[in-house]
Formats: sequence, structure tokens, C-alpha cells
Amino acid sequence: MDLTQGTLKEKNNRAKKMMLWFGIVSLIMSFGGWTSAFLVSRSRPDWVKDFELPNAFIISTVVIIISSVTFILAKRALKNGNRSATSAFLLATLALGVVFIINQFSGFQQIIDLGYNFTGPTSNVTMSYIYLIAFVHILHVVAGLICLLVVIYNHFKQKYNAQNLLGFELAATFWHFIDILWVYLFLFLYFVK
Repeated sequence: MDLTQGTLKEKNNRAKKMMLWFGIVSLIMSFGGWTSAFLVSRSRPDWVKDFELPNAFIISTVVIIISSVTFILAKRALKNGNRSATSAFLLATLALGVVFIINQFSGFQQIIDLGYNFTGPTSNVTMSYIYLIAFVHILHVVAGLICLLVVIYNHFKQKYNAQNLLGFELAATFWHFIDILWVYLFLFLYFVK
């Protein structure tokens, strides 16, 4: 398909989708760089090899997977014209996103309770990587929550329907990306020591 073809609206929609994908690719590269640095740093003599991720990180992984399911169900309900179900699933996704962040900070507290801080005399390079990777991901979840709030606002203003889904789809794509990214990061941090 020629990208120069179509109406102005179709061209704008394609441009917005392409910009989102450029952003996603840049995030993949950033987190790829951090996980590569994590791998290289494992050879350091001060690397903590027997550290187990906090249980709160496991819970947050389950929560974020469920949030993707609720976003999918919201889109399906919207396409079927079921506005009340769409609202319920969008609000559930928002709540699950907040629960995810709360669990992440609970995980940080569990790490601190074990005696590891991000900086200072009780810090080490292993924990600093875990803090950095998880915290930067939290920032992206916050961005996803902001997008979700915009979608919820627009939904209540009745701006979306089965034929007009662009903003909804862009937010859903970003949300699913940050969900998949966390699952990858969790598995990486869980299995790579």
C-alpha cells in the first residue's frame, strides 16, 4: 500500500501510528541497552548472585497481565457498542495500573528491608540496576496511565465508536507494549543473575 494514498484523515492516522512505533522502538533500544549493561556487569566481583526478586514484583507481573486483558475487553465492548462494559473495563485497567505501581514500590521496600538501597553505603551495582530498570518502567506505566485517563475522558465524551478508534487503539498499543516490556524485564531479572 502506498503511504501517500488515502484521505487526509487516513494519512494523519497512519502518521500517528508510525510515531507511536518509533517511540516504542526507541524504548526497546533503551531497555535493551540497560539489560545488556546488566549482563556485562555480572562479571564484577561485587555482583550479588543469590538475590531473589521480591514477591511484590511477582504480584505486579500478574496484575499487569490482567490489565492488558481488561483493555482488550474494553476495546471489544466498544466495538460491540456496549458503552457501560467499555467504561467498566477501562476503569478496571486504570485501577490495575495503579495497583501495579503500588506493588512495584512495595517491591522496592522489600529490597530496602533486605538492606539494599539505591545509593549510599548499603547499595551495590546489582540493586542499582534493578532499581533503575524497574523505576524507569514505572515512569512509562505512569505515561500509560495518563494516556488511559485521556481515553477514559474521551470515552465519556463519546468520542469513540466502532468506526473511530484511533486514540483508543494508540493507547491500547502503548499499554500492551509496557505490559509485555515488564514481563520481559521481570523474566530477565528473575532468571539472569
